[in-house]
Amino acid sequence: MRRHIVGLGQQSQSENGQLEGLFLVRVERAAYRWHPQKPFFTVYFVILEPKEFEGWRFSGRLYCTAKALWKLNWFLRDFGYDRELIEQDDVDEKALTGLRGIARVSHTALNGHSFLNLEAFAPGGEWEEVMATMVKPVGTEATNDL
Repeated sequence: MRRHIVGLGQQSQSENGQLEGLFLVRVERAAYRWHPQKPFFTVYFVILEPKEFEGWRFSGRLYCTAKALWKLNWFLRDFGYDRELIEQDDVDEKALTGLRGIARVSHTALNGHSFLNLEAFAPGGEWEEVMATMVKPVGTEATNDL
């Protein structure tokens, strides 16, 4: 059976899952994926802020190669992961669940495919401060320190 749904063909970029920008997020779950050259964690997030995106979900990869460990460490530190476990080189997938923080995401197109980039992180407690620096009165410059 066919259904006619008015406006379906005019879906905007943000409505089809192409999230970009800063978001206050919570880790919903994480899973380690072994790969011979590039092992990684797939991290599943749920958006808490801004309100217009509240409840949206997305996932991203954090690679575990020697060159990419700085980013994994940055994520763990800013999201409040146990420092003792970091120092012991341990990542507990269950301990990641529920962690909160700020993530800046963008998309990259490569060979006709779109990939989500986890570009930057910050502690969740800095959300109000980050948003205040992003929205400046007219006549002043907004900064994007994150």
